[in-house]
Amino acid sequence: MIMSVFVGTSVDGFIARPNGEFDFLDPEGNEPHGYEEFFASVDTLVIGRNTFETVRAFPEWPYGDRRVVVLSSHPIDLSSVRGRVEQMAGDPAEIAAKLAAGGAKHVYVDGGVTIQRFLGAGLVNRLIVTRVPKLIGEGIPLFGTVPHDIKMQLVRVQQYPGGLVQTEYRIDPE
Repeated sequence: MIMSVFVGTSVDGFIARPNGEFDFLDPEGNEPHGYEEFFASVDTLVIGRNTFETVRAFPEWPYGDRRVVVLSSHPIDLSSVRGRVEQMAGDPAEIAAKLAAGGAKHVYVDGGVTIQRFLGAGLVNRLIVTRVPKLIGEGIPLFGTVPHDIKMQLVRVQQYPGGLVQTEYRIDPE
Protein backbone atom coordinates (compact mmCIF):
# COMPACT_ATOMS: atom_id res chain seq x y z
CA MET A 1 0.00 0.00 0.00
CA ILE A 2 1.27 3.47 -0.89
CA MET A 3 0.48 6.47 1.30
CA SER A 4 0.86 9.88 -0.33
CA VAL A 5 0.50 13.51 0.63
CA PHE A 6 -0.46 16.09 -2.03
CA VAL A 7 -0.78 19.50 -0.45
CA GLY A 8 -0.62 23.20 -1.24
CA THR A 9 1.14 25.70 1.00
CA SER A 10 2.08 29.33 1.09
CA VAL A 11 5.78 30.00 0.47
CA ASP A 12 6.18 30.38 4.23
CA GLY A 13 4.82 26.85 4.77
CA PHE A 14 1.22 27.32 5.90
CA ILE A 15 -1.62 25.11 4.65
CA ALA A 16 -4.32 27.41 6.04
CA ARG A 17 -4.79 30.69 7.84
CA PRO A 18 -5.19 30.62 11.66
CA ASN A 19 -8.99 30.41 11.22
CA GLY A 20 -8.71 27.43 8.84
CA GLU A 21 -9.34 29.42 5.65
CA PHE A 22 -7.21 28.55 2.64
CA ASP A 23 -8.31 31.37 0.34
CA PHE A 24 -4.68 32.17 -0.49
CA LEU A 25 -4.55 28.91 -2.50
CA ASP A 26 -6.54 30.72 -5.23
CA PRO A 27 -10.27 29.95 -5.19
CA GLU A 28 -10.26 30.35 -8.98
CA GLY A 29 -8.68 26.92 -9.12
CA ASN A 30 -5.10 27.75 -10.13
CA GLU A 31 -3.56 26.33 -13.22
CA PRO A 32 -3.42 22.58 -13.73
CA HIS A 33 -0.63 21.18 -11.56
CA GLY A 34 -1.19 17.44 -11.50
CA TYR A 35 -3.85 17.15 -8.81
CA GLU A 36 -6.44 15.54 -11.08
CA GLU A 37 -3.94 12.93 -12.28
CA PHE A 38 -2.80 12.27 -8.72
CA PHE A 39 -6.36 12.01 -7.42
CA ALA A 40 -7.29 9.57 -10.19
CA SER A 41 -4.69 7.16 -8.78
CA VAL A 42 -6.14 7.28 -5.23
CA ASP A 43 -8.65 4.76 -3.91
CA THR A 44 -8.82 5.88 -0.26
CA LEU A 45 -8.50 9.21 1.57
CA VAL A 46 -7.57 9.64 5.20
CA ILE A 47 -8.46 13.04 6.61
CA GLY A 48 -8.71 14.56 10.04
CA ARG A 49 -11.92 15.82 11.55
CA ASN A 50 -11.13 19.51 10.92
CA THR A 51 -10.44 18.84 7.25
CA PHE A 52 -13.65 16.82 7.04
CA GLU A 53 -15.71 19.63 8.57
CA THR A 54 -14.20 22.12 6.10
CA VAL A 55 -14.85 19.88 3.09
CA ARG A 56 -18.32 18.92 4.30
CA ALA A 57 -19.34 22.60 3.97
CA PHE A 58 -18.41 22.71 0.26
CA PRO A 59 -21.40 22.96 -2.11
CA GLU A 60 -20.43 19.57 -3.60
CA TRP A 61 -18.68 16.58 -2.07
CA PRO A 62 -15.26 16.68 -3.81
CA TYR A 63 -14.30 13.03 -3.34
CA GLY A 64 -16.98 11.33 -5.41
CA ASP A 65 -17.43 7.69 -4.50
CA ARG A 66 -13.92 7.15 -3.15
CA ARG A 67 -13.59 5.72 0.32
CA VAL A 68 -12.99 8.52 2.84
CA VAL A 69 -11.82 7.70 6.35
CA VAL A 70 -12.27 10.50 8.87
CA LEU A 71 -10.02 10.28 11.92
CA SER A 72 -11.62 11.28 15.19
CA SER A 73 -11.93 9.84 18.65
CA HIS A 74 -15.31 11.58 19.05
CA PRO A 75 -18.50 10.48 17.26
CA ILE A 76 -19.21 12.20 13.94
CA ASP A 77 -22.61 12.42 12.28
CA LEU A 78 -22.00 11.11 8.77
CA SER A 79 -25.67 10.83 7.77
CA SER A 80 -25.69 13.99 5.63
CA VAL A 81 -22.60 13.10 3.61
CA ARG A 82 -23.30 11.85 0.10
CA GLY A 83 -20.07 9.84 -0.28
CA ARG A 84 -18.52 6.65 1.10
CA VAL A 85 -17.39 7.97 4.46
CA GLU A 86 -16.45 6.11 7.62
CA GLN A 87 -14.80 7.01 10.89
CA MET A 88 -11.71 5.48 12.48
CA ALA A 89 -9.67 6.22 15.56
CA GLY A 90 -6.29 5.00 16.71
CA ASP A 91 -2.65 5.53 16.04
CA PRO A 92 -1.46 5.83 12.44
CA ALA A 93 0.05 2.32 12.33
CA GLU A 94 -3.27 0.76 13.43
CA ILE A 95 -5.18 2.78 10.87
CA ALA A 96 -2.73 1.88 8.09
CA ALA A 97 -3.04 -1.81 8.99
CA LYS A 98 -6.86 -1.61 8.82
CA LEU A 99 -6.71 0.17 5.47
CA ALA A 100 -4.31 -2.40 4.02
CA ALA A 101 -6.46 -5.26 5.34
CA GLY A 102 -9.47 -3.58 3.69
CA GLY A 103 -7.77 -3.60 0.29
CA ALA A 104 -6.53 -0.01 0.05
CA LYS A 105 -3.82 0.36 -2.59
CA HIS A 106 -3.12 4.13 -2.75
CA VAL A 107 -4.07 6.25 0.25
CA TYR A 108 -4.15 10.06 0.11
CA VAL A 109 -3.36 11.50 3.56
CA ASP A 110 -4.69 15.05 4.02
CA GLY A 111 -5.06 17.60 6.79
CA GLY A 112 -2.35 19.26 8.87
CA VAL A 113 -2.33 17.17 12.02
CA THR A 114 -3.08 13.97 10.10
CA ILE A 115 -0.18 14.56 7.72
CA GLN A 116 2.13 15.29 10.65
CA ARG A 117 1.08 12.15 12.51
CA PHE A 118 1.48 9.83 9.51
CA LEU A 119 4.83 11.38 8.56
CA GLY A 120 6.06 11.04 12.15
CA ALA A 121 4.99 7.39 12.19
CA GLY A 122 7.03 6.72 9.04
CA LEU A 123 4.01 5.71 6.98
CA VAL A 124 4.07 8.27 4.16
CA ASN A 125 5.89 7.07 1.02
CA ARG A 126 5.39 10.08 -1.23
CA LEU A 127 5.20 13.79 -0.44
CA ILE A 128 4.12 16.33 -3.06
CA VAL A 129 4.11 19.96 -1.91
CA THR A 130 2.91 22.75 -4.19
CA ARG A 131 3.97 26.19 -3.02
CA VAL A 132 1.75 29.12 -3.94
CA PRO A 133 3.65 32.39 -4.49
CA LYS A 134 2.23 34.15 -1.43
CA LEU A 135 3.45 34.83 2.08
CA ILE A 136 0.66 34.86 4.64
CA GLY A 137 2.74 35.36 7.79
CA GLU A 138 0.86 33.03 10.12
CA GLY A 139 -1.43 30.06 10.03
CA ILE A 140 -1.54 26.31 10.31
CA PRO A 141 1.88 24.92 9.38
CA LEU A 142 2.32 21.91 7.15
CA PHE A 143 5.07 20.52 9.34
CA GLY A 144 5.35 20.40 13.10
CA THR A 145 7.79 18.67 15.36
CA VAL A 146 8.85 15.20 14.31
CA PRO A 147 10.05 12.38 16.58
CA HIS A 148 13.18 11.93 14.44
CA ASP A 149 14.73 13.13 11.20
CA ILE A 150 12.76 12.07 8.13
CA LYS A 151 15.06 11.46 5.20
CA MET A 152 13.63 12.12 1.75
CA GLN A 153 14.83 11.62 -1.81
CA LEU A 154 14.03 14.36 -4.30
CA VAL A 155 12.02 12.97 -7.21
CA ARG A 156 11.28 16.15 -9.13
CA VAL A 157 10.75 19.89 -9.02
CA GLN A 158 8.24 21.49 -11.38
CA GLN A 159 7.71 25.20 -11.96
CA TYR A 160 4.42 26.41 -13.44
CA PRO A 161 3.83 29.62 -15.45
CA GLY A 162 1.61 31.16 -12.74
CA GLY A 163 4.37 30.89 -10.13
CA LEU A 164 3.51 27.58 -8.46
CA VAL A 165 6.50 25.43 -7.56
CA GLN A 166 5.87 21.76 -6.91
CA THR A 167 8.37 19.48 -5.19
CA GLU A 168 7.96 15.73 -4.99
CA TYR A 169 9.88 13.54 -2.56
CA ARG A 170 10.06 9.80 -1.96
CA ILE A 171 10.31 8.81 1.69
CA ASP A 172 12.05 5.52 2.23
CA PRO A 173 11.12 3.42 5.24
CA GLU A 174 13.76 3.50 7.93
